[in-house]
Amino acid sequence: MEPVTDRIRNVALVGHAGNGKTMLAEALLLRAGVLGRMGSVEGGTTASDTEEEEHQRGQSLSLSVLPFSWGDHHVNLIDTPGYADFAGEVEAALRVADLLVFVIDAVAGVQSEDERLWRVASDRGIPRMIFLNKMDRDRADYDRVLGEIRERFSPTGIEPVELPVGEAADFHGVADLVTEHVWLYDSGRAEERDELPEDIAAREHLDHEHLVEDVVEQDDSLLERYLEGEQPTAEELERALHEGVDRAVVFPVLVGSAVGPGGPVAVDRLAEFICHVGPSPAEVPPAVAEAAGDVVEVPCDPDGPAVAFVFKTATDPYVGQLSMFKVLSGTVAVDDVLIDARTGEKQRLHGLVRVRGAEHEPQTRVVAGDLAAVTKLIGLAAGDTLVADGFPVRVPPLELAEPVHAVAIASASQADEDKLAMALQKVLHDDPSLRVLHDEETGQTVLRGAGETQLQVALERITRRHGIEVEVRPLAVAYRETLVAPAEVEGRHKKQSGGRGQFGVVQVRFEPLERGAGFEFVDAVVGGAVPRNLIPAVEKGIVESMQRGGPHGYRVVDLRATLLDGKHHAVDSDEASFKMAGSIALRAALEAAGSAVLEPISLVEVTVPTDAQGEVIGDVNARRGQVTGTEVGPGAGEVTIHALVPAAELTSYATDVRSMTHGRGRFRATFDRYEAMSEQLVERLADR
Repeated sequence: MEPVTDRIRNVALVGHAGNGKTMLAEALLLRAGVLGRMGSVEGGTTASDTEEEEHQRGQSLSLSVLPFSWGDHHVNLIDTPGYADFAGEVEAALRVADLLVFVIDAVAGVQSEDERLWRVASDRGIPRMIFLNKMDRDRADYDRVLGEIRERFSPTGIEPVELPVGEAADFHGVADLVTEHVWLYDSGRAEERDELPEDIAAREHLDHEHLVEDVVEQDDSLLERYLEGEQPTAEELERALHEGVDRAVVFPVLVGSAVGPGGPVAVDRLAEFICHVGPSPAEVPPAVAEAAGDVVEVPCDPDGPAVAFVFKTATDPYVGQLSMFKVLSGTVAVDDVLIDARTGEKQRLHGLVRVRGAEHEPQTRVVAGDLAAVTKLIGLAAGDTLVADGFPVRVPPLELAEPVHAVAIASASQADEDKLAMALQKVLHDDPSLRVLHDEETGQTVLRGAGETQLQVALERITRRHGIEVEVRPLAVAYRETLVAPAEVEGRHKKQSGGRGQFGVVQVRFEPLERGAGFEFVDAVVGGAVPRNLIPAVEKGIVESMQRGGPHGYRVVDLRATLLDGKHHAVDSDEASFKMAGSIALRAALEAAGSAVLEPISLVEVTVPTDAQGEVIGDVNARRGQVTGTEVGPGAGEVTIHALVPAAELTSYATDVRSMTHGRGRFRATFDRYEAMSEQLVERLADR
């Protein structure tokens, strides 16, 4: 049966690594009848983790779409990675999900990635629910974790809608605070009862009253009747919860266990809440797009003009490129021709499929609000917008953080250099949060990403898919050199080897300039001592010598060369002679005046929990950094530290910040300027 827009639910499971998102997805698919039995993360048999690198690590590394039917609803479940290195995958999920289910470990409590994602979702006003997973584990603590959620997520709007029945290994059901019924799973399947267990009855009634008091505020008529003494029905409470969730002001908290000796507990209750309390694509704010320089809204209307947003591209071993998209407006049919708003190219949707992990189910139509994929559309990239001809709108691309970790790479075999370049382009296409650049100064190919693990995974995929062995080399720093004092020197080049010789003499004054000024060449020759047509050769010789490097081997910068005088020969002087004379003059000046080694300095902003401020500042000082100021951070209990730090000291900073702050710190670094190094540091540099 074709999904209907108001019965579609696009739901992303988000949270810290290890909270059990993938197994919760497995449990939902099992309860929906999609799976005959649950797979395992460790065994690499889950529906969502399809890549070899995921099987080896036992963790999700990319998002996976897992659709299923629940009653008359169609649910597009999106399983996302929980490790911070793969935040780009989560960003893609956030752009198409209408509801986020925060999966929280009932033992570990709220962790760093949980907090970060909640902050992002809050800033964007995305509807949210919370599922306390692993309630059957030893040391699972409902009250403690609920307190952490209110403290670290939001002091308002957190509304428990279920209580656990039993603790740790005795956990076997939930009490529904909306209906005041209990659901027990002693037989492995849900059994509904209207009589509450004695040990939680008193608390359940009290928590039910608290829920009613908070939720009736979402409906003015319901609130008025409640104040007059009328109790709302379960249906009215559910409708009020739905309104609060849609507006991202109420955040229901459910409990359960995705994996247990007798099977999943209360996972079916989560599916019910997603369908009956969660928003449809038509109930969330319309997508925002640009059209002819104006900002326009794109309502989720199946009868509107076709607009689809590509949120993920992947390389499939059987069909090649797979482009996953969400239909924001209209209805897309197989063989439709849409326009890529970025390139203007026409794209025919030959292979329209519904994706479930590694499975592809052919589709003929996809309605507004639904997720699907198209195969073999070369040139389509994540973040692109496909639109109907004559409706020129473009949805803003994915908001991907700037990479903060880098490694230098090269193919182990010189014969594979071209293959490596092509492989890198394919990896970047699948993961646009990665960056590749060729550093002209150091000659290295640099791969940049969010962290060490992301880069390792990218290189492993290159080796597996393309058979290329990749070497990781130390990241070179683009040091530079400059004069430390003015010098006036002669550059003399004379060569005679029979026949026509080479002859050129120049008198040049070299002066250091301020940092970042570059190079200046001044022609001050009078009387034709150097012919006018040969003066550019002097400048070219100096510039080429600067590029080759000074006494320490680094590119020379920030100086002025003034050509004062020279000598030439009517027969033996030519461009090559005066190029060489200019080069000799620069080397003579560097030898006479001396050179200083300059190192790049980065402007660093580090945001960390307040209790880690002292340790982080101490670490900045140990890296030869200079703290320039601090300010209150964007999140509660956070501080942002501003500092100037040598770039050479930041090669492993992404990993170190996470370690110092238990995953709660984040930073960004941008080039600021070059500064001279001390002689002692230069000596250490030479000894490496």
